[in-house]
Amino acid sequence: MAILERSFPPDHAAAQGHFPGNPIIPGAVLLSEVLLAIEGDLGRRLHACSVKSAKFVHPVRPGDRVSIEYSGSGGSAIRFNCSAGGKAVLAGTYAPSRPSPGGNSDEHDF
Repeated sequence: MAILERSFPPDHAAAQGHFPGNPIIPGAVLLSEVLLAIEGDLGRRLHACSVKSAKFVHPVRPGDRVSIEYSGSGGSAIRFNCSAGGKAVLAGTYAPSRPSPGGNSDEHDF
């Protein structure tokens, strides 16, 4: 299990419209940052990787520092758990993509 950290600055641009007076970091931004942190730690890009599951359990706010715990190497599933301020905020799994027969998929490639 590896542990990484990512910070979201108080003036993070993505939070400006999410939501006025009660800003949060959008889930897509959080997922992207988690993947980038894992790629950086592994020292390689994780091409053709899909979000197999993601559960958002608490909002991440501008100014928060997120701790990312993950296991896996990218050859198979990578499981991650994220927390901020001692609270769980996100848990999920990235896994190598498998092309769908018609090119349509409910999975999101990163």
